[in-house]
Amino acid sequence: MGEPAGDKKSRAGRNLPAAIAVGLALGAAVIVSLVTVREIFIGIVALAAGGATYELTTTLRRSANIRVAFWPVLLGGQAMVWLAWPFERNGVLSAFVVTILACLLWRFRGGTEGYLRDISASVFTAAYVPMFASFAAMLVVPHDGVARVLCFLIAVVASDTGGYAAGVLFGKHPMAPTISPKKSWEGFSGSMVAGVVGGWLSLTLMLHAQWWQGALFGAAIVLVSTLGDLVESLIKRDLGIKDMGTLLPGHGGVMDRMDSLLPSAVVSWLLLRLFVPV
Repeated sequence: MGEPAGDKKSRAGRNLPAAIAVGLALGAAVIVSLVTVREIFIGIVALAAGGATYELTTTLRRSANIRVAFWPVLLGGQAMVWLAWPFERNGVLSAFVVTILACLLWRFRGGTEGYLRDISASVFTAAYVPMFASFAAMLVVPHDGVARVLCFLIAVVASDTGGYAAGVLFGKHPMAPTISPKKSWEGFSGSMVAGVVGGWLSLTLMLHAQWWQGALFGAAIVLVSTLGDLVESLIKRDLGIKDMGTLLPGHGGVMDRMDSLLPSAVVSWLLLRLFVPV
């Protein structure tokens, strides 16, 4: 039977109008920050990292009774993002190791039971969310930082859009049926085509890189973006949940929106430093 008339959910399971509206609003906020005061972009990254940290720690405790050292991870994560602006890698690494030390101490009050489990989850959360997010903050630091951030976002959005469109229209062969049943090889192919084109055009036009560097950048972002999607799907299946939160209509929670952005920020920073040295 077909879907009921008026059902707003797409074939991919999203509330498409809400998803588009939220995506446009978030994109507008980022663009405004980049063309006005770049420090505002750092604030957006910090806010997103804080929201994702809250969602992940809350979900781990509610679904698996894993007690992440919330305050050390939250405050240490904010330090990682904000110190990325003046001190770049040194600031991020320093804040990260201090955060881990604080987690080790903070968890003392919970006793011996589950100590290793909770510390492992705390270190994972600190690395996976704010530390990865700090690479997005570092992208905007150089004189051409606005272009670097835009290249990163264009590649991720192109990958997501191309994969969504190709998956909905042509998806028949599941890519990882036990992890993410709706992700198909056809969708991945659409992501790759759109991502490579997006990377090629953005890097050559905005950063004056070679065409092959742009194409390689786009392909790498597609691969790591897909990996990010699958990793979060694995986490959610392990915890027995559908979404990390409900804050963003059509997307789920903040963490559900950042799953592909977080690892892509790391790879974007690394490749752009290699292809377009500061």
